[in-house]
Amino acid sequence: MAFLPRLAGLLAFSLTLPASAFEAPASWSVSRQMVVVTTGGWNDIQGTLRTYTRDGGKWKQVGDASPVVIGKTGSAWGVGLSPPQTDGPQKREGDGRSPAGIFRIGTAFGYAETNPTALPYKGLTASDYCVDVDGSPYYNQLVDEKKVGEKAVAGATEAMRRDIHFQGDHAYRIGFVIEHNPDGKKAAGSCIFAHLWKTPTSGTAGCTAMADTTMERLLAWLDPSKKPVFVLLPKTEYARLRDAWNLPAL
Repeated sequence: MAFLPRLAGLLAFSLTLPASAFEAPASWSVSRQMVVVTTGGWNDIQGTLRTYTRDGGKWKQVGDASPVVIGKTGSAWGVGLSPPQTDGPQKREGDGRSPAGIFRIGTAFGYAETNPTALPYKGLTASDYCVDVDGSPYYNQLVDEKKVGEKAVAGATEAMRRDIHFQGDHAYRIGFVIEHNPDGKKAAGSCIFAHLWKTPTSGTAGCTAMADTTMERLLAWLDPSKKPVFVLLPKTEYARLRDAWNLPAL
């Protein structure tokens, strides 16, 4: 689940044009790095992650494919850079699905105060929460309880220092924000991250999770100057949209 991009001062936006009006150049046409996750179908929780760089108009795969897990009930169309789609489930708060589509990659985070990643980095503290209460004015934002007060985080399930609050849980030891629902649309889903998995078969509440080595590789590779984006799609949707969205060949 994810920081609101304003945390790093990197405001994202979502397209509201219908699919029929979507024309190149897409809002990710400037991107030269892409993280692609594909799954077998809307209800699958296991997927494959690949990374690509773009030179001119062609995408080239970098490194080997890696296994990941996503939401415990699969995936659903989210709110990001890609135009809205109606031919599948729609992401809702608490549905256990990971958002599908194309999203900016935002702030990296972790338990350590610093990290050598080139991404903007947030060292987490025991008072940091991501607010997943859709009636809150802080919905889909990372806040410091010490600054906003206990009432502001009441009911939030996303205490970011999981090692402190959840008996040594290492899930957020390192990770990064997937900028889903950046404007905080009510009940559209919040706090979507890429983070470390519990096991290779354990689904998440809506995030994409992976092995430590995979995440370490991503954080070392991602470069904000290359406007990296994150793509998650079932394979059938990937094939349908690949040409229109200028996605890499798998």
